[in-house]
Amino acid sequence: MYALEAKNVSKTYVNHKALDNVSIQVGQGSVFGLLGPNGAGKTSLIRIINQISVMDEGEILLNGRKIKPADTALIGYLPEERGLYKKMKVGEQAVYLAQLKGVKKQEAVKQLKTWFEKFEIAGWWNKKVEELSKGMQQKLQFIATVMHHPKLLIFDEPFSGFDPINVNILKQEILNLRNEGATVIFSTHNMASVEELCDHIALINNSKVILSGEIGEIKNRYKPNIFRIEYKAQNILDIDNTKFEIVSSENNKGVMAADIRLLNGSRSNDLINVLVPQCEIKSFNEILPGINDIFIKEVKA
Repeated sequence: MYALEAKNVSKTYVNHKALDNVSIQVGQGSVFGLLGPNGAGKTSLIRIINQISVMDEGEILLNGRKIKPADTALIGYLPEERGLYKKMKVGEQAVYLAQLKGVKKQEAVKQLKTWFEKFEIAGWWNKKVEELSKGMQQKLQFIATVMHHPKLLIFDEPFSGFDPINVNILKQEILNLRNEGATVIFSTHNMASVEELCDHIALINNSKVILSGEIGEIKNRYKPNIFRIEYKAQNILDIDNTKFEIVSSENNKGVMAADIRLLNGSRSNDLINVLVPQCEIKSFNEILPGINDIFIKEVKA
């Protein structure tokens, strides 16, 4: 059973088709990346899951059953468009937001003190929100999102505006939440974060899912059958051009490197057998495409 399923979801705004028969499956206790260029339909789907918008067709299932309005209490949602009451004190606002999610005041204060220490904003408890930097405000909203221990967390561009140190802090907290049993969906343009955090992804473009699956499987699906070899040799490599193609080569202080593509059903072992008599192999690695390369290729297709 999936933590969340969107089945054949469609949504039109006036004359714009935001989502066209979109389906995704998010596994329990996983981190799921919802990817796509601006305007692809990601936020529309997120808003439908959170029951902020109503879909025209399709259904959303939460833990195998049709989602209900009361289920919003089980979801922690951090939207891309942040919103805080600027004149309220930081601690006061955090407690208020926790109470909206059903956390009693005394328990909220206790938990918030711990989170504020962890995120290094404890000294700002009695400051006004308007005195916080953008990054600090985002920390506050992240804390408010996870305070009620939701089983499903949805983050829309959670790393926007953070410096690298705070991005790493946030990444670790997302993994901690996953390890504690939460299911995480996040939308981002930060492809390095996708590779670090996600188990599965779905790529939406022009309102349709054009690619989905497990990260490793997708990278294997798009691999170019090229191996990078570093080696030492006295002579130029002699290879069968019907089985192998040297894509590029270089010489770095006597250590040669070459990218070699396998052709016509050749295997990596076949290449190794050809190379061993000719050179001393220092390293032998398959080149796999990054999610960023796959993203660009599919969106431009």
